[in-house]
Amino acid sequence: MTSTPGSAGPTAATTPPPSDPSPRVRRFTTAERLVHRATAWLVLICVATAACLYVPQLAELVGRRRLVVTVHEWSGLLIPLPLLAGLASRALRADLSRINRFGPHDRRWLRAALRRDHAPGSRPAGKFNAGQKLYAAWTAGAVLVMLGTGLLMWFTGLAPLVWRTGATFVHDWLALALGVVVAGHMAKALADPEARRGMRTGSVERLWARSEHPLWRETEE
Repeated sequence: MTSTPGSAGPTAATTPPPSDPSPRVRRFTTAERLVHRATAWLVLICVATAACLYVPQLAELVGRRRLVVTVHEWSGLLIPLPLLAGLASRALRADLSRINRFGPHDRRWLRAALRRDHAPGSRPAGKFNAGQKLYAAWTAGAVLVMLGTGLLMWFTGLAPLVWRTGATFVHDWLALALGVVVAGHMAKALADPEARRGMRTGSVERLWARSEHPLWRETEE
């Protein structure tokens, strides 16, 4: 039996194996990073100027109390603006929707966090873990209360004296709590260089994403 020349050889070029996926995955868009950066600076200015107003040693060191008060008032008033402007970004709106949803895996994450359980798979998380969701919700509520009480203190004609006294009490103690929570947020960020890199550059290592946010899928983007 004869064979047609070439019939025993390959009939087509060998298909190369698919290349490995990129080692990095996009986490935040430019608009989201700008909103975070602008909001962070405004909050830090508010916290710093509040410290200069209420800590005598800092007040003596800085001086110019009227200027510090003015900077504090306007930075506080401007805090919501970056987020409001960022609502034009579809990616930011999508992330706000994710961060506002709390599911069964988030409760599991919190239970593991309370037990200080760091075993693999004990803390399932989507793009945002339960701790980040609680931080975002608490901070948003605190900022709104701070804004409302601050306006009552700033514009003395808006409410009677008893209301302004109560607003001052709430504003001062909530400011202290906010400062502590923001310090904790910064400490967590300092302990996770890849998370910081994600907010700075917009992308993270794929392996980090799979480890820290195993329920997050790129298709969500």
